Amino acid sequence: MKALPALAIGDFRERPAAAALGRSFASVWVHRLPEAAAPIVVTPDGTIDLQWIDGGFRVAGPDRDPKLELLPAGTTVIGFRFHPGAAAAWLGMPAAEIAGQRLALDELWGPKARRLAAGIRPDRDTAGLIGELEAAIAALAPARRAPDPVMRAAFELVRSGPPPGAPLVPWLGRALAMSERTLRRRFDESFGYGPKTLDRIMRYQRFLGLSRRSAQPTARLALEAGYADQAHLVRESRRLAGVTPHELGRILNHG
Repeated sequence: MKALPALAIGDFRERPAAAALGRSFASVWVHRLPEAAAPIVVTPDGTIDLQWIDGGFRVAGPDRDPKLELLPAGTTVIGFRFHPGAAAAWLGMPAAEIAGQRLALDELWGPKARRLAAGIRPDRDTAGLIGELEAAIAALAPARRAPDPVMRAAFELVRSGPPPGAPLVPWLGRALAMSERTLRRRFDESFGYGPKTLDRIMRYQRFLGLSRRSAQPTARLALEAGYADQAHLVRESRRLAGVTPHELGRILNHG
């Protein structure tokens, strides 16, 4: 059975997180998988999620490469997407320790996570369940460290991309007033990998965003997203999504 990109499978909806979660979480999303089971490929996007699935919480760490998952047919996943750089403070551990992993929250927190999940009634309708989950997560807020605003700013710099011709790491170091060594350590702690890896991932996300909004030729979109040429984009697409841009477009347009 061929694996398909997650964004091509089932029904996905996203909205801003409740105000009580706004310090640490950017959004809440619901992904309903179809009744026919199929493996899905999760493309790295530079984010970390707290997910409610099968009656418990799990943490989806930051991915460097495509992640193959096979979930039961008809599964509904409710995800709470952390603001950039906020997961490490909320979880109480460096993001590098969970990179590329899907970990039950009780593996990280033990009994505290089990108590958190025990108060949730999984038989609620989706809207009611999301409300319960948001309230339970918000109740933890006083005990969580505040996110690092400097690293959130660092993420936005990488997402925008450096000026043409500017080497990424020296440019970031000047913008953030950090040495290269400090920069790499802080990126590992906050995002799970270094600036260059995050830059590769965000550049591909820029291309995906442009391709959804524009009918321009792929070669033009590649340059606009920051690739050297179309061949560079094709190589990165295979590495990060498991398919070429042409194959991805065909899947999304025709299923």
